[in-house]
Amino acid sequence: MDRALESPPAALLRHPPFAFLWSSRVLANVGSQMLGVAVGWQLYALTGSALDLGLVGLAEFAPIVALTLVVGQVADRYDRRLIAASCQMVNAGAAAALVLGTLGGWQSKTSILITVAIIGSARAFESPTMSALVPEVVPRGRVARAMAWLVSATQSARIVGPALGGFLSALGAATAYSTAGALFVLAGASAAAIRRQRVARPRPPVTLETVFSGIAFIRNRRVLLGTMSLDLFAVLLGGATALLPVYARDILGAGPTGLGLLRAAPAVGALLTSIVLARYPLERGIGRTLFRAVMVFGAATIVFGLSTSLSLSLVALSVLGAADVVSVVIRASLVQLRTPDEMRGRVSAVHSLFTGTSNQLGAFESGLVASMVGVVPSVLIGGLGTIAVAALWMVLFPELRRIRAYET
Repeated sequence: MDRALESPPAALLRHPPFAFLWSSRVLANVGSQMLGVAVGWQLYALTGSALDLGLVGLAEFAPIVALTLVVGQVADRYDRRLIAASCQMVNAGAAAALVLGTLGGWQSKTSILITVAIIGSARAFESPTMSALVPEVVPRGRVARAMAWLVSATQSARIVGPALGGFLSALGAATAYSTAGALFVLAGASAAAIRRQRVARPRPPVTLETVFSGIAFIRNRRVLLGTMSLDLFAVLLGGATALLPVYARDILGAGPTGLGLLRAAPAVGALLTSIVLARYPLERGIGRTLFRAVMVFGAATIVFGLSTSLSLSLVALSVLGAADVVSVVIRASLVQLRTPDEMRGRVSAVHSLFTGTSNQLGAFESGLVASMVGVVPSVLIGGLGTIAVAALWMVLFPELRRIRAYET
């Protein structure tokens, strides 16, 4: 056993296989956040259409839905490390295409959306594959701590990436795209450098049964089904962050600077909490902690919805982000530890679909309800709905509430 794995907690980052995996996630997420800012800025400058900005999210999300079943098969049949590295090279190629289009003067709405769809396709493969890699590079007893470190990487990127992307976009879209492309190359190199214990996986013929086996596995494991569906409906109802521009301008009077602070607040709360969880991983009362976190998420959403103070709103959003990351770490750890290795790719792919669906549809739901009943009532309904879902799931999935440890 590597000595780095015997001493907590940051020593996990001195374990080379996990350090490369973590570095790949940091670099890839910062690059993605930078690219997102630059694409949005350039597209809006080209078309002046808010609807086109919404199409960017759809172009990135649609491949995740379309490729979920394919992704699972690939991740369970081939070297996950090389799949992740290949995805980053595709991202780098897409960034290069954006650079050429910008410098060549032929960039258009269509070219941008096609490129974003290619990036979304790569992400559809990369995200579940990287999650499935975690139990291959750290001992089972360290998976929850490893997941917390990976979440910290994501949250750090959500703070640093947009700011860096905005600064570089001011110098020119091509500058932002080329920098993001370089980060994707480094992320791919880090993924390729991961050394883990080789696992011989069976490769049964591809049949209708094997294609849908990830869905069947989750359906037959009520703990996994309850965890994923709880997150799906909680985030679907509690998508208050989609309405931050309205709060910043019309309710809090905070302007664009305040909007930036509001967008960063959930990530700051999540980052601090993920660092704490990496140092002090949850070991007891997992199920009850999960439900408490979801209810705190709902309560923080209500406080934010009612707030007319920027300071209180920032605190509420930070608590919201902190509660969300507790749920994320618990859910991700349960999925990885309660799924056999030969099924992790397919199950992780379905898990990513649940997560992506809740985030995208949650933003749509918030906007739709706000257009019908108003912004503040929409957020309040979402927060109350999240708490109601948690209470209902405690009744529908009592075995989830009774979970004491990640492993059975």
